[in-house]
Amino acid sequence: MSHPDPYGSTEPRGWDRPAPALPWPDTDLEPGPWRPGPAAPAHPAEPDTYARPDAYDTYAGPDNTYAGPYPTTSRHHDGPGRYDGPQAGDRGRPGGPEHGGPWGEPPRDDEYPTAQIAPVRDEPTDQIPAVRDEPEPEPQTGRRGRGRRRASAERPPTVVPKTSRAGRNLPAAIGVGVALGAAVVVPLFFFMPAFLAVLATAVGIGIWEMARAVRRSGAHPPLAPLVAGGVITVGLAWFAGPDALCLGLLVTVLGTMIWRLGDGPGNYQRDLTAATLIAVYVPFLAGFAAMLAAAPGDGHLRVLVTLVAVVLSDTGGYAAGVTFGKHPMAPTISPKKSWEGFAGSVAAAAAGSAVLLWVLFDVAPWWGALFGMAISVSAVLGDLAESMIKRDLGVKDMSNLLPGHGGLMDRLDSVLFAVPVAYLLLAVFVPVVS
Repeated sequence: MSHPDPYGSTEPRGWDRPAPALPWPDTDLEPGPWRPGPAAPAHPAEPDTYARPDAYDTYAGPDNTYAGPYPTTSRHHDGPGRYDGPQAGDRGRPGGPEHGGPWGEPPRDDEYPTAQIAPVRDEPTDQIPAVRDEPEPEPQTGRRGRGRRRASAERPPTVVPKTSRAGRNLPAAIGVGVALGAAVVVPLFFFMPAFLAVLATAVGIGIWEMARAVRRSGAHPPLAPLVAGGVITVGLAWFAGPDALCLGLLVTVLGTMIWRLGDGPGNYQRDLTAATLIAVYVPFLAGFAAMLAAAPGDGHLRVLVTLVAVVLSDTGGYAAGVTFGKHPMAPTISPKKSWEGFAGSVAAAAAGSAVLLWVLFDVAPWWGALFGMAISVSAVLGDLAESMIKRDLGVKDMSNLLPGHGGLMDRLDSVLFAVPVAYLLLAVFVPVVS
């Protein structure tokens, strides 16, 4: 007899009930007459010794084939979760005799092809070939310099330009220095308005380099009002003197404040502080060079003696520092500057200015020497001031416009601090004749 349907149906399961359709095509089954299998022997319920770990069972259809999952209460169970032993209809069920379940023999390899697959890590890893064969590095007899690459037949060695003990490319530095001197001296002696144009261009480039450098600290000073105000400041100093120079500085700072309002209140104080520093450092100090050149009669000579004193200070300090420098002057600001180099700067500027002012302006040599010493001290202080700014910003040079020198501000730093001192001392030693 048939057991009741666990889903509540009173219809008995037997050969008079049509077999359910398979959810997949089975090629192993061939159509043929149906033959009932042996009836399952009835026996009383026994303790569940074949309990399955899952909550679902399967049942066999009339043709002893797997028909799908059903709850554990089936015709082979006396209750939920209890199995009443292997039955004749178990053949064809997962876990049945031919599937190697807990009540059958081990599974056959032909029914489970994955059992024939070898483990992934069946071989030692040392037999795996390398992904990319590279030749072993040749033994090195010495340590390569930083930034050098290994030379080969297809790749010639990198040619690194030689630098001097002071860290400069000396031939490039000399060539650029001569070109800058010619760009200043030629218009200064032959066409004075051209010198004003050169000065205004230098101020604009210097403002751009400073604004670009201070952005590393998070400040973003507006560039347009600074450049426009700087050119106006230099022009006012040229045509109207010291009062107009101060007015130009005030107009530049106020114009920068108003321009910066358009970007909102974020970091306003920091941007305005950086803009004020740039306006004072570059165009205001450069305005004294414009006033030196604008002196009637001998303006070009005043600019010349100032520039010569700065050049002599720089050259004398370089020669003395490279030759005799042993005691650092300001190691935390400029490690390459030494007290011996500073003494060489002062001595060279004093000697050259004594002769030059005596020849050009008929000034006593001791006053000329004092002029040279003051120019040298101010030039060194200007160099140290810019070095401190660069160290605070974390940059080596303001830009890379000038080979061997860095940026234009790296050459103007000494001149910008020297021209106010020169303007004051020359106004005393050589009064301007109207």
